[in-house]
Amino acid sequence: MMFGDMGHGSIIMFFGLILMIFNDKLKNGSMKSVLPLRYLLFLMGFMATYCGAIYNEFFAIPTNLFGTCYNTKTEYYCSA
Repeated sequence: MMFGDMGHGSIIMFFGLILMIFNDKLKNGSMKSVLPLRYLLFLMGFMATYCGAIYNEFFAIPTNLFGTCYNTKTEYYCSA
């Protein structure tokens, strides 16, 4: 599953990074079946974090990292 969120993407990226760093120690353990996916998990997490930075989302909470190019302070007057 791929989604654009900085929080969730960073967790997946961190998990893939841990699998890459501790590859030799995890070869004989219970994580043996997940080790072939370590690069895929790292890159999926990196791309999800990148897309989350573009979408301005962190754990589904909108952030304002880059601002907006739209004028949101327009005033509407009604003539009655």
